[in-house]
Amino acid sequence: MTQHIDTSLVHIGSGAFDPETKTAAVSLPAIRTSTVRFKSLDALENIQAQRAQGERVVTYGISGLETHRALEEVFNTLEGGNYCVLSSSGLASIHLLFMSLLKSGDHALVSDGVYGPMRILDQDLLKGLGIEVHYFSPNHDDLASLIRPNTRLVYIESPSSLLFEMLDVPALARITKQHNIPLAIDNTWGSSHIYKPLTLGADISLVAGTKYIAGHSDLLMGALVTHRDDLAAHMHRTQYAVGNAVSADDVWLALRGVRTMAVRMPHHANSALTVCEFLASHPHVARIYHPAWPQDTGFALWQRDCSGSNGMLSVEFKCTAQALKPVVNALTLFGIGFSWGGFESLVQWVNPSALKPHRAWQGQDHGVLRLHIGLEFIDDLIADLKQALSLLD
Repeated sequence: MTQHIDTSLVHIGSGAFDPETKTAAVSLPAIRTSTVRFKSLDALENIQAQRAQGERVVTYGISGLETHRALEEVFNTLEGGNYCVLSSSGLASIHLLFMSLLKSGDHALVSDGVYGPMRILDQDLLKGLGIEVHYFSPNHDDLASLIRPNTRLVYIESPSSLLFEMLDVPALARITKQHNIPLAIDNTWGSSHIYKPLTLGADISLVAGTKYIAGHSDLLMGALVTHRDDLAAHMHRTQYAVGNAVSADDVWLALRGVRTMAVRMPHHANSALTVCEFLASHPHVARIYHPAWPQDTGFALWQRDCSGSNGMLSVEFKCTAQALKPVVNALTLFGIGFSWGGFESLVQWVNPSALKPHRAWQGQDHGVLRLHIGLEFIDDLIADLKQALSLLD
């Protein structure tokens, strides 16, 4: 019987029945280990032979045990992939992606709206390794004309970081496939649930499970998911080579969090749209960046490619960034912080320098606040925004 994905999320990772007592825990326990024992040398050699053939088998705790396999199954089920490699954070997954697929002398094309620390990774590590990164705007530049003989990866984020610019993934995928170049996408916004890049043509989907997968702001987690055997082999080998390990307790927390994602995400999304409606009528608001908002430039792509939305939005105001600092400090229900995807509402004062690399940014001297709309009662959140924004009058 085919089950809805929301049903699968509830049951993946359930404890197995004990053959003697016929009982089982509702949730698989966190299986913590550094060392794996083998019953005999024959068993060890058999496992090593399987590993040499590229199979996902365990010889040491770095690869994790049953708890890790359960979360990998969650990501594969959500994304429609066959292989998943977990990492200790979303940024660690970005690092693992680039180290798996690129070497000195290679060239990568990266969309200009990616997660900010990607540029730090580029400047502080990739350049020193002889890997060249070129940033482009998928909605303005001709991708095909930017591809070089040594281009080995196209990496994008959709919707983009900070301004939530939707990209035409199927169109980009057609170009990368013509040139036999992997297309990887940061799908943290979609969190594998409301956006399916692999079905749209991407080869690798990267997710920071720190956000909506976990849902409680209590862990760091990243994942790379693919349906291509060749890419999976590279990522698995690199994961082991660099000693990339994830705590079993963090994996267990992610499994706990993902069971309620199907009910959390619509709540975040509905509240975010209500906030958009409030802000749209505010005299100091210049523009709202939220792909599910009908006035957003990416709304048509969002309707075509997504099955839902979340609590993320950015707001451009008719004032300078400096003028918004008192507003941020006056908010009482919005914590000041960089993350999102948890149960709580957050506000980020966006540094103007972070917007300059985004071709989609046309706000000139306007200031921007990024909001994550949490699970609080929506009338309370709007009242908080209203009192804080009154400082602009």
